[in-house]
Amino acid sequence: MNGTRTRRGYRAAAAAGAGLALLLAGCSGGDGDGGGGDEGTGEATADCADFEQYGDLTGKTISIYAGIVTPEDQPYVESFAPFEECTGATVDYQADKQFEQQILVRAEAGNPPDIAIVPQPGLLAQLVATGTVVPAPEGVSANVDEFWDEAWKEYGSVDGTFYAAPSGASVKSLVWYSPAQFEENGWEIPTTLDDLAALSDSIVDTGIKPWCAGIASGEATGWPVTDWMEDMMLRVAGPEAFDQWVSHEIPFNSEDPTAALDAVGDYLKNDAYVNGGFGDVTSIASTAFQDGGLPILDGQCALHRMASFYAANWPEGTTVAEDGDVFAFYLPAESEDERPVLGAGEFVTAFSDRPEVQALQEFWSSAEWANLKAKSSSDLTGGGWLTANKGLDKENLVNPIDILSADILLDPEAVFRFDGSDRMPAAANSAFWKEATAWITGQPTIETLNKIEAAWPAS
Repeated sequence: MNGTRTRRGYRAAAAAGAGLALLLAGCSGGDGDGGGGDEGTGEATADCADFEQYGDLTGKTISIYAGIVTPEDQPYVESFAPFEECTGATVDYQADKQFEQQILVRAEAGNPPDIAIVPQPGLLAQLVATGTVVPAPEGVSANVDEFWDEAWKEYGSVDGTFYAAPSGASVKSLVWYSPAQFEENGWEIPTTLDDLAALSDSIVDTGIKPWCAGIASGEATGWPVTDWMEDMMLRVAGPEAFDQWVSHEIPFNSEDPTAALDAVGDYLKNDAYVNGGFGDVTSIASTAFQDGGLPILDGQCALHRMASFYAANWPEGTTVAEDGDVFAFYLPAESEDERPVLGAGEFVTAFSDRPEVQALQEFWSSAEWANLKAKSSSDLTGGGWLTANKGLDKENLVNPIDILSADILLDPEAVFRFDGSDRMPAAANSAFWKEATAWITGQPTIETLNKIEAAWPAS
């Protein structure tokens, strides 16, 4: 198996930060009555007492398999350290860049890990079809009911059975910009789609191309267009139509999807609007998505629609903050009263129902774990880590883009929808990427949508 294997015990996790070290100190401390030592130690002991519900798991090992590799894997490893110290269990975290291919191979061969971190509902459904995934235990189900919007439970379910609790999340409904450029030109953050169009026109008047974009991504070239279209589906057609489109209750080439892709075209296929720093409209197809927003830094474009995880793609030394080199704002809806949010996330999928595996699953789905993970991720370059767990204390978020994303994601008025193409059949998703690329290079909207519709599996 390719990839890295990494496991870190109590001492390494303690070194990661004072907050985590404090809790670990409590886990290993004395009689557990909170009376010994200083105030911090007493508080941590109470936290460690909460692990008693999982029982004594000394000598038990739980394997985790994921595509989250170094350096992003280390905060995961560190977040499990209190569970290990307080229960006696060992968590064996295995990271593999080929995870999405290999997890299916392992499941079909009858050699799955105890737990996998699955990045899409579509892959979850494929794994469930192998017959190796076990339903989530009652404690996990209760945690998800308490701490997540009900839509997340649906995304972790297949054919009405709940299998996988959500874990991390990202916000896709963002537009990146330069605060200094905005201030210099007197531009304001738009609060409606009409405002966004008016802003784009104002930027054109300065001689700057307002938008820059890149969709090249190897075999997955085209996926950024799918995100654009999904965001527009949520805004011009609404969440109900979005759900019908994703589940193919309405055809891909019907009225609402056509209007949504045309709305994307108003930006990405507008010669006056793109592609700042790279060329004409067709240059979008050959520009790597990682490079798409970089012309903002030298003023060659002003706006770039891309998810929160793009924070890690800015060059070293770039300050990502409201008063920094770059920042982002929420991609607005048609009305200020509407708050559609497109995003993605990860799901904790188990292949074993051994008690120790279920115990780790329950801890993983708790607010306590979410806050530990946020603290241990705070030093990651670009962005840290975010979750839709309502028990997250935003004070544990350090990075400004994570704080912005949490404000959007956890807004009580937000209407969240998981990335649509990730929930579509593989054949349709692949056609979506391919035809979106052809659309950028000149293929008409209706031909594009007709071809994707034709690729949708008959059953």
